[in-house]
Amino acid sequence: MNTSIPEMTLNDGYTIPAIGLGTYSMKGNAGATAIKHAIDIGYRLIDSAYNYENEGTVGEAIRRSSIPRDQLTITSKLPGRYHSYDKAVTTIQESLYRANLDYYDLYIIHWPNPKQDLYVEAWQALIDARKWGLIRSIGVSNFLPEHLERLEKETGVMPSINQIELHPFFNQEQQRKWHQENNIVTQSWSPLARANAILENEIIQGIAERHHKTVTQVVLRWHYQLGAVSIPKSATPSRQLENISIFDFALDENEMHQINELTRIEGRINNQNPATYEEY
Repeated sequence: MNTSIPEMTLNDGYTIPAIGLGTYSMKGNAGATAIKHAIDIGYRLIDSAYNYENEGTVGEAIRRSSIPRDQLTITSKLPGRYHSYDKAVTTIQESLYRANLDYYDLYIIHWPNPKQDLYVEAWQALIDARKWGLIRSIGVSNFLPEHLERLEKETGVMPSINQIELHPFFNQEQQRKWHQENNIVTQSWSPLARANAILENEIIQGIAERHHKTVTQVVLRWHYQLGAVSIPKSATPSRQLENISIFDFALDENEMHQINELTRIEGRINNQNPATYEEY
């Protein structure tokens, strides 16, 4: 079984593993144990956020692991309530203190919060934090093309990555195309949507049976072949291994088309539209 994870190159020259571990709700000793296990079996990208309240847990897992820090890609995210420049700078520092890290490999603005309209200030804080060595690569999450265009227009810097809701029921074709045309890597949050709906889908079940793979593996392979970096969450050791065991088979063009056809116009899980949604 081949679990070696390929890497993708970002527009700033840094590389990022093609699949990582989502850590939402992983906290305390149980969370640190689960994250350490993921690192031990081959995960090198760990995704967290200030609002997950588990940056310390991620840091503890890193300390328990035997994998050198410079071989890991650690991500965290700036919450909406701290978008003003000074608050953003302080929050980035606090994120590092919580995890007991010298730097984050990737730091992301979690949501644009357009009503608040401070995301350009937040972006400037990330740009400066990168200059100071606190962050290596800077990105965003849930930004629409109009938000991304404004960042570049007002700061001259385009994000390296945009983490968006992306799964078979909401495949974000136009957004992904925009990213590709503007040299931004797409990262998928909730890559398996609501797991039960995915697991029970007969089309994906049929594809999985043909490849002698699980439904989850087929969906994560679909993300990889779209060119998207997925971050599935699992604290279960067997599922963690299953999720990264997707590089020894490939979906053909028809199978990719079948999965893409599952998308829905109103496919968002929680109806969190970045044009109006405001994160605390």
